[in-house]
Amino acid sequence: MASDFRLKEQLPNLTDEIVSTYTAEDSINHLGHCALPSYTGVVEILLNIKDILYPGYRRKVGLHTGNIRYHVGGLVDTLHDQLTTEIARALRHEDRVTAKHNDCESDIDFEAKGQTMAIELLKRIPKLRKTLATDVQAAYDGDPACQTTDEVVFCYPGFEAITIYRIAHELVQLDVPFIPRMMTEWAHKETGIDIHPGATIGDYFFIDHGTGVVIGETCEIGEHVKLYQGVTLGALSFPTDNEGALIRGQKRHPTIEDHVVVYANATILGGRTVVGRNSVIGSSVWITKSVSPSTTVVLEKPQLKVRGASADNEVLEHDLNFQI
Repeated sequence: MASDFRLKEQLPNLTDEIVSTYTAEDSINHLGHCALPSYTGVVEILLNIKDILYPGYRRKVGLHTGNIRYHVGGLVDTLHDQLTTEIARALRHEDRVTAKHNDCESDIDFEAKGQTMAIELLKRIPKLRKTLATDVQAAYDGDPACQTTDEVVFCYPGFEAITIYRIAHELVQLDVPFIPRMMTEWAHKETGIDIHPGATIGDYFFIDHGTGVVIGETCEIGEHVKLYQGVTLGALSFPTDNEGALIRGQKRHPTIEDHVVVYANATILGGRTVVGRNSVIGSSVWITKSVSPSTTVVLEKPQLKVRGASADNEVLEHDLNFQI
């Protein structure tokens, strides 16, 4: 049956009703001549940076010593322009919001500032590659199912999330607004792993399986740390001021020292909570106080009730295997 064209006569009125909600007090519109950072532009930046970080693994194949400089040179030139544009937009918008003025009133040359930050990020790529190489090795060493380091780069969502976190964290250190969070939330959507770009994470970091992992903004994680799926490194209840507004800028999330393993669905909360080096945190525990170094924390052995099962299919203690 054909649609009723008479119903379309309502569309102009519906349009007016929608547009009438776009007021100056409305916090979910941005109407003006100064563009916000482009979401697709930021994602394209990530894809181009990953092509430089992992040449031959991503979009471009057939790379070799004879053409790699040409390939990387083109990406660097493209990234310079992309980063300059998007960072300038982010800086301009932050100035507009914090100074509470109308669009484009500032005399600051945001493009010049954006270019300086873009160049600085590009300078940090060699160091980023060295750090990410340790993360690849941590995944290979920590997962008996992994056959090669190539498998980590190609396949592991934990490594994908870590890669994007490390790029975004460099931008946080450069005081670039908005864009780092856009990057890590895109990684969150793609992998199910939520790492705030403000967190501090050392070398040789591995997230196994990964889905549901949450790492808060003020987390400090040492070297050779391994997390399993569902781990939350979060905050306790947030302090508020006399008017009930959240107090920001305080350490709210835990510190995980070197050589710690945290198993699936463990929850570790609080800015004063420190898990000491060489500790093991078992599955599904809830921790809000510090753990001394070289400590194992596990739940008490549960009491299982098995009904209607023969002796042949009962779970025996020697059959249990806690390796995931």
